[in-house]
Amino acid sequence: MEEPGQLERAMIDATAGAISGGISRTVTSPLDVIKIRFQVQLEPTSSWALLRKDLSTTSKYTGMLQATKDIFREEGIQGFWRGNVPALLMVMPYTAIQFTVLHKLKTLASGSSRTENHIHLRPYLSYVSGALAGCAATLGSYPFDLLRTILASQGEPKVYPTMRSAFIDIIRTRGFRGLYAGLSPTLVEIVPYAGLQFGTNDTFKRWTMAWNRLSYSNTILSTPEDGLSIFQLLLCGLAAGTCAKLVCHPLDVVKKRFQIEGLQRHPRYGARVEHRAYKNMFDAISRILQSEGWAGLYKGIVPSTVKAAPTSAVTFVAYELTFDWLESILT
Repeated sequence: MEEPGQLERAMIDATAGAISGGISRTVTSPLDVIKIRFQVQLEPTSSWALLRKDLSTTSKYTGMLQATKDIFREEGIQGFWRGNVPALLMVMPYTAIQFTVLHKLKTLASGSSRTENHIHLRPYLSYVSGALAGCAATLGSYPFDLLRTILASQGEPKVYPTMRSAFIDIIRTRGFRGLYAGLSPTLVEIVPYAGLQFGTNDTFKRWTMAWNRLSYSNTILSTPEDGLSIFQLLLCGLAAGTCAKLVCHPLDVVKKRFQIEGLQRHPRYGARVEHRAYKNMFDAISRILQSEGWAGLYKGIVPSTVKAAPTSAVTFVAYELTFDWLESILT
């Protein structure tokens, strides 16, 4: 098959990235909504924590199952896809930029534009390429991430009925900079997260390819491109997503707190994060530790990890399949 040109290759990367991001985002939206509700809740997120601290106040959400029942009862099935439109507007350009930049960086590092040669890059180059690609994608799609977080965390009654009303109010009350609230912890988070996600995915793929060669001598499990079956690609993506999320979750909590500053949610959802509640990222971490303890930085870790693993797996597999399909019809 003829090797596609640089522009054609970039278009294939961007399209495959956008489609894979859209698919994974829509499939895992319910888990993301539950995760965000936990992260923006100032009260403890478990019944055990409430009993241990002997608190008289109750928490809105105290477990994944309880949160799922409450959201379904109060908001219906559509509540699990609240904020999905801005999320898609965020995720699709994010993954499009990410995979395009990633391929370009790996091409520069390896001296070859062929994907099969990128898997043999030195591990640190895979991590650095993933981190830089994640930064570029974050800068290009961040306002939609902020809008997604606000719409997903507001509950009922809605503070903002539409994405447009949220956008206008943010511009009016916080200015253009308000669209980038929480960008600093996001960039601090995305460097290790994207680096780990792509770096560990490549590492797990190399290990799996070596295991295939050792165990099966390149027989029935091999595919022409990378020697991995779809099931093996899924497992590599699951492992990479889990590792990245477990390491970087606290910074995601801090980011969410910045994003919902000043959001006038109904009191039944607990205490509000007041406008300008945190001076900076370090102040936010300090205040969370002081008032909520270490557990505060890991609120939503269960739905977050449960979501991150399949999201990463679906994104990587959907990208590979979509890329192969586009390449076959365009070249």
